Amino acid sequence: MLIFFKENLVMFSVPKTGTTSYELALRHRADIILAGRRKHTNVSFYQRKLAPFLRSAYSLTPERMAVIRHPLEHMRSWYRYRSRDELEGQPNSTKGLSFDEFIEAALEDDPPPFAKVGSQQGFLIMAKGQVPVHHLFAYESQPKIRGFLEKRFQTELKLKQYNVSPDLPAPISAEIKARLHEKRAPEFALYEQVQAADGYLRQVLD
Repeated sequence: MLIFFKENLVMFSVPKTGTTSYELALRHRADIILAGRRKHTNVSFYQRKLAPFLRSAYSLTPERMAVIRHPLEHMRSWYRYRSRDELEGQPNSTKGLSFDEFIEAALEDDPPPFAKVGSQQGFLIMAKGQVPVHHLFAYESQPKIRGFLEKRFQTELKLKQYNVSPDLPAPISAEIKARLHEKRAPEFALYEQVQAADGYLRQVLD
């Protein structure tokens, strides 16, 4: 997560949504950088802990931006990323597993290490269904993400690719796909809402 005082913006780092390239291009402009285990601080924690701190310490109520990926492609990205050769033999490796097996494990109440990847639903959607993000982009809308940030920061971004996953086939059965959709219905609905807004959902929030 990056927090920018001058630009009045919080950039959430939703895992596997391609934000690392933007973060590395802009981190030198950030006033607060949450890295390491805190890099992927979710919306709920921000609202409960960081937003009150920023208001009281700096009289700052920054706008918030995040990226959401199609839930099925989000899981495919995790599956492929954890199939990397360097993870082979480790508890978090998906090597030798089918995508169906990975999804089934991820939907368990207590997923095994290779499937413990969280969800965009848990990251972006609060307990009562609120999504307190002013600027929510679809992963596929890269020109809009880049355009928004270049306009906000008044600079041309020079981006590099990071954390590229292996190109691995990941077919899914109709049954498992239906289970994923049922278990993560709010996540699918939020993604569809962003897509219906042409890939960029703007929200007016208090």
